[in-house]
Parts: sequence; structure tokens; C-alpha cells
Amino acid sequence: MNYIQENIEKLRQQIPPYVTIVAVSKTHSVQSIEEAYRAGISIFGENKVQELVQKAKTISQPVQWHMIGHLQTNKVKTLLPHVTLIHSLDSLKLAKEINKESQKIQKITPCLLQVHIAKEETKFGFDEYELSSFLNNPDLPNLSHIKICGLMGMATFTDDTVQIRKEFSTLRKLFDKLKTTYFANNPDFKELSMGMSNDFKIAIDEGSTMIRVGSIIFGQRNYT
Repeated sequence: MNYIQENIEKLRQQIPPYVTIVAVSKTHSVQSIEEAYRAGISIFGENKVQELVQKAKTISQPVQWHMIGHLQTNKVKTLLPHVTLIHSLDSLKLAKEINKESQKIQKITPCLLQVHIAKEETKFGFDEYELSSFLNNPDLPNLSHIKICGLMGMATFTDDTVQIRKEFSTLRKLFDKLKTTYFANNPDFKELSMGMSNDFKIAIDEGSTMIRVGSIIFGQRNYT
């Protein structure tokens, strides 16, 4: 048994069966991804379009690709044929572009709305006011080729677990609020993507249904 398989087995022992694992494969080799696939992982997350597309064209196994990084509108067309979920929808402009390009290839693209919950200003996402404006925009119901399936957020990168828990709790409460208001009759709105290798246990405690973990599966990233 190789270390990737061992890591995956250890991870599965720590999470409930209803939590989806997105293996963050950025900078990791095709060989490592294939090893993870053989160990039962079928969903892989990338944060750069070019790397995702290149790997999607190289790997023959029927894996699913999730876009988990910030997405620029000029990269949407290249990305869409390869991706099964976009975690980082963070503006009406981007939603319109995804809808337009999805329509061209006769695809309905599932998306998560990225919400800014961290204290770091460098992270992307809607604040609560911007999210409300987005959901109330009269153009949104016309975007028939995107499907909003839930929320995504990243906690502050800190050792302060109280702060991390507070941020995840805030996102869960927002998810619950939207589920009973804007999406009350929409069964597709069910995913809460939060938690990475350093904080996934807290995220699951706070209601995460989908964790994005890389180093706990593959080891530390190779930056060369």
C-alpha cells in the first residue's frame, strides 16, 4: 500500500460518509492523481484553469474536476468542457459569462457561491450584502444554464480554532438562511464546501458537506 492510499484510508476514518472529499491536486503529478483514483477518490480540485485542463486531457480515468480557485471571465470558455462543479462563483459578471458559454455547449454548469468569511482581505467572495444583491438581481432567473448548488468559503489561515469555528458557523447560518428563503423549493441547493487539510474537522462539526483537502492526501505541494 502506498502512502497516498494510506492517507486516504486514514482520512475516511475521520469523516462521516456523507462528506464529499475533493482532493486538491494542484502542482501534484498525474501519477499521484491516478494513485488517489485507484484508492477511491474520484473528485479532484484545481485552482488554475490551465493546469486543470491539461490534467483533464491527460488522465484517462473518469474523474471529476472541480474548479476551486478564483475564476476570471476570460478563462471560462476554456474551463467549462472539463469541469463538473465551480466552487468560486463570486460575481454577477462571472455568472453571466458561465451561463453564456454553458449555453454554447448545451451544458448546465453547477456552481457554488463563494462567500468571504475570513479576515484576510486577499480572499475572494461575496460579503452578505453583495450576496443579497446578487440573489435579488432581476437578471439571475434568466441564467438558465447555471445551477446554484450551495456555498463555499475559506476560513482565516490561523491557529486560532475559536476564530475558525466562528467563521464556519457564520457560513453555515447563512447557508441555512438561504435554504429557507431563496432556495426553499430548490433541492439542488445542498452543498456547503468548507474545510481544508488544516481545519476540515472543525468544518464538518459546523456542517460542511464537502471538504477540499490536498496535503493530507498527497503530502506537501511541490512548488518547483
